[in-house]
Amino acid sequence: MALTQQELETRLWAAANSLRGPVDPSDFKAYIFPLLFYKRVTDAWDDEHAHAVADFGTDVTPDVEADYHRFQLPEGCHWRDLRKVHENVGVGLQNILDRVQQANPDALAGIFGDVQWANKDKLPEHALLNLIEAFNTLDLSPGRVGHDVLGNAYEYLLKQFADASGKKAGEFFTPRSVVRLLTRILDPQPTDTVYDPACGSGGMLVEAANEVLESGGSLRQMRFYGQEVSLTTAAIARMNLFLHDIEDVVIRRGDTLRDPKFLDERGHLERFDVVITNPPFSLKNWGVDVWSHDPWGRAVCGVPPGSNGDFGWVQHMLASMTPGTGRVGVVMPHGVLFRGGGEGAIRQCLLRSDRLDAVVGLAPNLFYSTTIPASLLIFRATKDPERRGHVLFVDGSKRFAKGRNQNSMQADDVDALVAAYRSGADPDGQGGAEVRLVPMAEVEANGWDLNIGRYIKGAAAEVVDVETALAELSVAQAALREAEERLADRLAGAGYA
Repeated sequence: MALTQQELETRLWAAANSLRGPVDPSDFKAYIFPLLFYKRVTDAWDDEHAHAVADFGTDVTPDVEADYHRFQLPEGCHWRDLRKVHENVGVGLQNILDRVQQANPDALAGIFGDVQWANKDKLPEHALLNLIEAFNTLDLSPGRVGHDVLGNAYEYLLKQFADASGKKAGEFFTPRSVVRLLTRILDPQPTDTVYDPACGSGGMLVEAANEVLESGGSLRQMRFYGQEVSLTTAAIARMNLFLHDIEDVVIRRGDTLRDPKFLDERGHLERFDVVITNPPFSLKNWGVDVWSHDPWGRAVCGVPPGSNGDFGWVQHMLASMTPGTGRVGVVMPHGVLFRGGGEGAIRQCLLRSDRLDAVVGLAPNLFYSTTIPASLLIFRATKDPERRGHVLFVDGSKRFAKGRNQNSMQADDVDALVAAYRSGADPDGQGGAEVRLVPMAEVEANGWDLNIGRYIKGAAAEVVDVETALAELSVAQAALREAEERLADRLAGAGYA
């Protein structure tokens, strides 16, 4: 009998809570997801074995049976073998997971992350045994739990772990309503390649696949790519995609701004139809030293300030977009819309290239990492004729549901903002998503400032928290120092030293 969505989620959360006490809730994900994935692999292996026996009888050979298995499971690495280990359980588990990875080098190398299962100070043996026992009662075979149900349960756990992690959750989790909004605006197609350069737990790639499936399309020709700097989070993303039955995917670990991993045979950046991400906001120490002489030619509009990498992400994404049909969607702090200095010059250059299609303002306190409102920047390699020489502004600041700790967008909020973007008009006429298509000449007259309040009356006021204000002060001070040094050099050259 199949498990219901609610029953599965309840039992998985109970398994996670078995760690409560010795393990901090913000670390649950590092232990839960590898065991969840390993249990799914072994239960699915049993299903596949049963199918092989049904087709060939009990004398089925290992070579024939191998064709039935999605992943190979070495002798002694089944879940029931783990259950036989009663001492130094962490060591036994680590050995099993290592062997499973080694048996599937192309698909599973490194997928279980870097958890130190044998470290009894971090994970006492009794807690690990309780966790194994909690999973032992779950049959996660595909016959009992479809990949859609298991994928939804995985997303449920990600949300629960994000709630427990607070601000740290921003490193691996973007609210699903924001992911859905951005994905629907970019409108992925069944033949597209989709790339997330800061993929976190893989939610945007999963949602791109879901969008195509919900529209009646197939994933057979789609390809998914992601890069993530954190080993643990990259592993979580790979498991997430596998459990959603998305197989044609490549997740690579590394620092995208310093060392992009998706390159063609000539060493140039690969290009993708859809480039989508929610990168770390206002990242410091992001790699300005590399960008001063960027080997991949991404700083077309200038090198962002060393204390703020926002426009580094934007320019990397534009350099990774397929010419002609490519589109880019990125979540950014509001500061990128109006900050001056070097960022102002970059913004002006980007606008002059006429690839910025739309600016969508979001409500405050939607994200785990910040309470200030964010915005979506939408770029297209080729804009629709009626939008060329213009920028569409959409004020979505009123589209949210108030929450105790965090606001959220509901399905009708997402629908309204998608409709506003597509039509260029307020979909319900009630002011719930005010929209205006602004000529580029007007943007230029405003000093290339993209602050939504300049173009839409009644838009949310610019909100800057202390952290953002300090970051902007640091940028301004650095620019002042550079100007003073240039002036001193010129004075010295003119004999005024």
